[in-house]
Amino acid sequence: MTATTDLSTDHTRAVADGAHSHGVVPAGSRAERVTSFDLADIPVPSGREEEWRFSPVAKLQPLFAPELGAGGVLTTVVEAPEVKVEIVGRDDARLGTAGKPGDRTAVTAWNAFSEATVVTVPAEAVASDVTSIRVEGVSTDATAQHVLVHAEHHSEAVVVIDHRGDALLNQTVEVVVDDGAHLTLVSVQDWADGAVHASSHRSVVGRDAKLKHVVVTFGGDVVRVTPDAAFTAEGGDVEMVGLYFADTDQHQEHRLFVDHGVPRCKSRVTYKGALQGAGAHAVWVGDVLIQAKAEGTDTYELNRNLVLTDGARADSVPNLEIETGEIDGAGHASATGRFDDEQLFYLMARGIPEVDARRLVVRGFFAELIEEIGVDSVRDRLIDSIEAELEKSMSVITGTAPAQEGA
Repeated sequence: MTATTDLSTDHTRAVADGAHSHGVVPAGSRAERVTSFDLADIPVPSGREEEWRFSPVAKLQPLFAPELGAGGVLTTVVEAPEVKVEIVGRDDARLGTAGKPGDRTAVTAWNAFSEATVVTVPAEAVASDVTSIRVEGVSTDATAQHVLVHAEHHSEAVVVIDHRGDALLNQTVEVVVDDGAHLTLVSVQDWADGAVHASSHRSVVGRDAKLKHVVVTFGGDVVRVTPDAAFTAEGGDVEMVGLYFADTDQHQEHRLFVDHGVPRCKSRVTYKGALQGAGAHAVWVGDVLIQAKAEGTDTYELNRNLVLTDGARADSVPNLEIETGEIDGAGHASATGRFDDEQLFYLMARGIPEVDARRLVVRGFFAELIEEIGVDSVRDRLIDSIEAELEKSMSVITGTAPAQEGA
């Protein structure tokens, strides 16, 4: 097996009078990193920068270009009856309100799009059904896309963004959750094998509002998702859930940033992933910043990786910065490893064959997260996708190809 990062940290509570961090420390505080709508402020990376050191920069290079097209994906929205959908120009005043781009693909995507899809959940409305945004790759031309999901005050809705096909896509997803609103946003990356996808998710959460942000990644050659969340008033609650399964030669990267800049807000981050096959690479970086004025903050982040075969690599880097000692709680946990031999022995000792025992362990590893997502259609699809991936790893372990229909 190639080198596998195993931080195995578990800090259930951390309090400090000054800045505090664990894991790999970024270049300066996260609060000091450049964010801008101007391309000139964020140059093309070399791959040595902190935010790009794990990434296959050469494969992402087409998405760094100042000009991108618009015809590489087809976007279709099936909205709940209560939800409004619009196609607007880039001069629409609602765009850009969820924060500034923070890396090269994000600032390129912002400057390259000409039209945006805006999904609005009206004030006080409770959506009676899931709103589905399907993004279908129709060519491999480098493409920019912009989506805004706005939950107005005291509304409730579930929105699923479903990515399929083959594409070379640089995407921005803005999420605005107004005071008292509850929004679940699910982004599924189920691309064809050759797809390259960079997606910047920027979210702002208002007073007593709640955002559940879910990322599910299975397909694609290179997928890099960077969700950011910031609070605008007290009482905000952010839950970030992620599930990924990296296969042979796939690169899946998830870089999160939660910015606690106001008092008495809560965040929970839970990401789990499995890896199999030579060249499979999963990267998870979780940055949490608790600013000096964010007294009463309650935050925790968790990442777990399960390596199923030789040749796979996982990098897991939690970073926690605390600028005030007046917090309710802050911590993180991160670990990467193989199957638990004791679990396998326990199951096999009770007559369960090794292949079936391994399946049970993987299912158990993901089970809690799958239920947490809370969207039936996504849950069922996830279970099917995990089973399909397990067929591949089991054939490697047993040295046999998966059974064919009619055999």
